[in-house]
Amino acid sequence: MEIKNAKFLKSSSNNKHCPPPDKPEFAFIGRSNVGKSSLINMLCNEKNLAKTSSKPGKTQLINHFIIDNKWYLVDLPGYGYAKTSKTNLDKFEELISNYITKRKNLICVIILIDSRLELQPIDGEFMDWCTQHEIPFCLAFTKIDKLGKNQWASNFMKYKKRLMDYWGELPQIFETSAEKRQGKETILEYIGENMQYFIPPPKGVKATNDDDDEFDEEYENDNDGI
Repeated sequence: MEIKNAKFLKSSSNNKHCPPPDKPEFAFIGRSNVGKSSLINMLCNEKNLAKTSSKPGKTQLINHFIIDNKWYLVDLPGYGYAKTSKTNLDKFEELISNYITKRKNLICVIILIDSRLELQPIDGEFMDWCTQHEIPFCLAFTKIDKLGKNQWASNFMKYKKRLMDYWGELPQIFETSAEKRQGKETILEYIGENMQYFIPPPKGVKATNDDDDEFDEEYENDNDGI
């Protein structure tokens, strides 16, 4: 699959303000400064579609992009950025939790991991959280070009052991480099193959976010946070 047209659609401060859930949706998330914006721009053949910044924590809203008028690509706020207030951290966690657990057309969460680092506790915790909430996810290791094959192999083995110990199998894994444009074809192929799992609303029924309210009480009582 090749992206021919990618446009920014809107930024939302909560799940109810997101576009109608009328197309399959794939969300990208990771620790702050993991290279998420650069990867999104590479996938979409754009230089400035997703705004890049040297300052971690720049993305603070749910950002929707419409791709070829067929599916939504979502840029979520980075998790784990400590240089903000406790109130803001709680707000970001609630924003992400609500979106991931309630977005009806979300097909998969693509978690970005910095390949240069060993397994970070917060990445493991987020993967555990997705598993507990039965959220499909895959892993995209970024900045592969920044380290040697031996170091990457060592880091990956630690991730593999962690995942195998917990689940007994590995999720879909992508090796990526925005600078070298590595991983583009495999990620887009994966997205193309999984769009079939989107269930559109019945004919004549408009897709809306209105029925999120019925989940609020259950979410507040059950959600443990990210």
